[in-house]
Amino acid sequence: MKKAMTLGELKASGYKPRSIKEELRENLIQKLKKKETVFEGIYGFEDTVLPDIERAVLSRHNMVLLGLRGQAKTRIARMLVHLLDEYMPIVAGSELNDDPLRPISRYAIDLVAEKGDDTPVEWIHRNERYVEKLATPDVSVADLVGDVDPIKAATLKLPYSDERVIHFGLIPRSHRSIFVINELPDLQARIQVALFNILQEGDMQIRGFKLRLPLEIQFMFTANPEDYTNRGSIITPLKDRIESQILTHYPRSIEIARTITQQEAKLTPEQKKAVEVPDLLQVLLEQISFTARDSELVDEKSGVSARLSISGYENLVSTAERRMYINSEKSTTARITDFWGVIPAITGKVELVYEGEQEGPYAVALHLIGEAVKELFLKYFPHPDKLGKRPERDPYGIIKAWFAGGNEVNLMNDASDQEFKKSLDKVAGLKRLAEGYNAPKDQLYSYMELILHALSEFNVINRSLVDASLSFNDALAGMLREDEDDQFN
Repeated sequence: MKKAMTLGELKASGYKPRSIKEELRENLIQKLKKKETVFEGIYGFEDTVLPDIERAVLSRHNMVLLGLRGQAKTRIARMLVHLLDEYMPIVAGSELNDDPLRPISRYAIDLVAEKGDDTPVEWIHRNERYVEKLATPDVSVADLVGDVDPIKAATLKLPYSDERVIHFGLIPRSHRSIFVINELPDLQARIQVALFNILQEGDMQIRGFKLRLPLEIQFMFTANPEDYTNRGSIITPLKDRIESQILTHYPRSIEIARTITQQEAKLTPEQKKAVEVPDLLQVLLEQISFTARDSELVDEKSGVSARLSISGYENLVSTAERRMYINSEKSTTARITDFWGVIPAITGKVELVYEGEQEGPYAVALHLIGEAVKELFLKYFPHPDKLGKRPERDPYGIIKAWFAGGNEVNLMNDASDQEFKKSLDKVAGLKRLAEGYNAPKDQLYSYMELILHALSEFNVINRSLVDASLSFNDALAGMLREDEDDQFN
């Protein structure tokens, strides 16, 4: 359909002005009636956060998304753009996205008065109607609201009392748009006061000018509860003026977390083709995040971002990929030993309490991996410490006897796939145990490796890191062997 290029053509087309909140509301209603997905790619919030947002839009509310880091707050805010009309008419050349039928700026009002129905009209895409600002302590009222521009006054030879010398800030320039302020508590209290009028009365004043701009803006704020005590706070009068406060949360199931990680992880086509990550290891990776959120060593108030799993998955694939190139292989499968490469993604994503700081980030990361291994292991195999007293009831008996006989197995970090499988095949009873508990054939060696790591975490066998190799053995058998060696020497 041909777009109107003048005010007269716009009137003839039947165009009627409406506020941005009415626009969002009406477009949401249409999507709900058509059963369309409103927030594409957002998982785990279908029954909690997203319905709250939809109710807020229907109520024409400004919103604050309150939640810990890595809970998709900014992503959701950006997706509100899809509820806007694809194109919107403005007075050509307007700084404030003036509606041709309801201009608010001096420039647009004068232009319409001068040219009438011949006033030129431009159309802007909905992507241009989204403005985002990260709240930092150095943000000023002039940044958000505006100020007198002395250069403009000098150039146009106007006195400071003329409103044409105003340089508009971000908020006026967001007229008829979505305006997002991220990390709102970081905004100084005196700057937050500048938002009062626009949220309550729907207008704002710049400096000492008499004009009051009747702005139409959909405000969306994001905030972290931790900020209320550590860095700043949302002042009470401002919170009172934000109609809907919506709480976000972390994924509540491993499967949802996996879906998010797979969607967000940035892998090259070559990586996706060459490196296979078994389902078991994908679950293990997500279990680390869940374990960290419950760990006494990690600061619960700070949270554990979903970015831990995303970065960890990228590191896991890259670790396997590096090993593949070292061994001149064309493809490979990720292993639990490759999780050594995930540690940098863990240490940078968790805030530790005092006890955790005493342990050190590296040790805490190893602890979290170990706890996740135990948690995952117990979903498929019986607890080694809670078996019956009779020997035939112990499914790990053959494995323990093999290690007790002085045998050991070394899993090199950069071993080829063939060497890796050969090392696991040496352990008597290991493959039979995995098969006996219905390990999928295509993940058999992943389950075999899981058993070894878990038994070491439960102290059934001993595990030690020697150079770039993990050595599994029986601690007592190793001590006896060392004593025998000392006797002969």
